[in-house]
Amino acid sequence: MDAKFTEKQGQYLSFIAHYIMLNGRSPAESDIQRYFKVTPPTVHQMVVKLERLGLITRTPNVARSIRVEISPEDVPRLNEHPGTNFFFKTFIYRYFSKSSYVIGEAGT
Repeated sequence: MDAKFTEKQGQYLSFIAHYIMLNGRSPAESDIQRYFKVTPPTVHQMVVKLERLGLITRTPNVARSIRVEISPEDVPRLNEHPGTNFFFKTFIYRYFSKSSYVIGEAGT
């Protein structure tokens, strides 16, 4: 699939995909909010937009039900965001640097 999404949408997708791989469950919108340092309405609008584009699916009225609907190869690298928890960044980097699914700055 030739995924078509903006850079910002790609970062949200990447966070969701990585969160699921690390935790075995989908993130809550509050988890996404903490990572990107944005407001709850901003996260919700992005989740709705990603769903509308067919990039994710959710089960109505079920918490933590986000599923990424594109192949792992089409998920972009997760960039660091200012203020992201150091432990979280370190854990993600160490976890994924041991696999073929490396996270880092775009272009590195």
